[in-house]
Amino acid sequence: MDSQPIAANQVARSSSPYVWQTLPDQAPAPENNPMTSEKVVLGKRLFFDKNLSWDRTLSCSSCHDVIGGSGDDGLPTSRGINNQLGGRNAPTVWNAAFQSVLFWDGRAASLEEQAKGPLFNPIEMGMPSWEEVVQRVLDDPAYVPLFADAFGADTAIDIERIAEAIASYERTLITPDAPYDRFVRGDLDALSAQQLRGMASFQTLGCVNCHTGPNFSGASLFDSRAPLRIFPIYPTPFEQQYELTRDTGAAMAGSGRGSWRVPSLRNVALTGPWLHNGSVSELKEVVRIMSSVQLGHTGRYLVWSDDHKVMTKLDRPALSDGEIEDIVAFLQSLSSDMLLERIKLAKGSTDQAIVAH
Repeated sequence: MDSQPIAANQVARSSSPYVWQTLPDQAPAPENNPMTSEKVVLGKRLFFDKNLSWDRTLSCSSCHDVIGGSGDDGLPTSRGINNQLGGRNAPTVWNAAFQSVLFWDGRAASLEEQAKGPLFNPIEMGMPSWEEVVQRVLDDPAYVPLFADAFGADTAIDIERIAEAIASYERTLITPDAPYDRFVRGDLDALSAQQLRGMASFQTLGCVNCHTGPNFSGASLFDSRAPLRIFPIYPTPFEQQYELTRDTGAAMAGSGRGSWRVPSLRNVALTGPWLHNGSVSELKEVVRIMSSVQLGHTGRYLVWSDDHKVMTKLDRPALSDGEIEDIVAFLQSLSSDMLLERIKLAKGSTDQAIVAH
């Protein structure tokens, strides 16, 4: 049975073929914060420094594990000081340097701006003021020569320099080494037959309309004309099942629909649980949800063009299990070989520690 008519402008159209792209080997830096090795060294130390949280128990790396993890914390929502739980899933920090806006609601326009947020958030790192953050840095004499090397001996240590250093380190956290990248660069054996089918479906179904470009996100620096998108678009039972509209992100409260930054799908197979509230624990289910609530693959629609006074029937059947598995296989091809190796080594170390204990 046909649903109520939907507007033609809700149906994505593209007149030119989609061009697949690889991720660059380096991330761009703003003119007012050029990359230097000294800033990266300083930023890395700050990123791992638990003294920058109020109770000295958390660092940036606590929610963004870049040593043995995929740049997030693996939890539905992150845990801050005093064991407080936040309301949103921690995005991975890997490849965040390519995003044009940061945080799920896109409220930060740069890594420098984003780096300040968790420090001062009362349910994250909980510092009471910028001055207190700076004082914690000044209390550690090891930082004085590091800041002098990074910014000059006469430059004051302040929150701006702290954020610039952290952002510089984060700009080194990129993963251009996935099987997908090798395939697009010319290694035609890099993807399996199933992954190739999934890649084709990812394009023809319209996933590329939001997850576009080399970072698989319309909120990336490569093309950030529409970094925020409505989610969910189509009403489905998934809304209630996974509480998709309990938090509406950048949308006004009570709007009924959320507005969210388009996340990158780089390493997505490694960063579960998924969605802004971490409510989905299987990647297959994420694909099923997105195909329904964003692409309308739930049945038949009547598309009305008010401009041209034209009615069109649009058939969008729900994806089969096989189609979903193909897309999941393709998404797995976006996983970095380097990250997979790090995670494997970290898991091996953990298993050995358990045996030893």
